[in-house]
Amino acid sequence: MPEPIPLRPRRDDTAADVRSLVQLGREEPPPIPAPATNPFLEPDWPPPDDEPA
Repeated sequence: MPEPIPLRPRRDDTAADVRSLVQLGREEPPPIPAPATNPFLEPDWPPPDDEPA
């Protein structure tokens, strides 16, 4: 597979991609989410009420 051609950041303030805005110093880099410890677990729902509705 060929290597991708690296793109140069845009030189204007109307850059539409965050990477170019970060390189221009106009935006902070987006946070990197923490990896899930086990993505296949069921959601942790609160316990159901004992009283019938």
